[in-house]
Amino acid sequence: MFTFNKKERLKSRKVIEGLFTGGKSFLVYPIKVIYIQADTREGFPVQAAFSVSKKNYRKAAQRNLVKRRLKEAYRLQKAGFYGRLGEKKLAVMFVYIAKEILPYSEFEKAMKTILGKLSKQ
Repeated sequence: MFTFNKKERLKSRKVIEGLFTGGKSFLVYPIKVIYIQADTREGFPVQAAFSVSKKNYRKAAQRNLVKRRLKEAYRLQKAGFYGRLGEKKLAVMFVYIAKEILPYSEFEKAMKTILGKLSKQ
């Protein structure tokens, strides 16, 4: 239940392009969320991708740390999110926008708010 499978990752270039051209977005500091309703054929209601700006974090180790924290916060809270979604299928991109690396508790709090907003929309 608390896993993040390969099939749950958003990898399709076409869907990612669609996210940035026609997706809706909102901001819950320090994470910007871009999402669209998409037909995910993988059997999961949501496919997610995580992104960190190379401009703000030059070192790959820093970007990877932030992405690991984002994925962990998502992984632990997605079970309840899936339950609230119902029949909807989403493609979601989480983009970290803060200039400094915040503690994990901030990621967790923001992710909880984000998943609540996504399930209502």
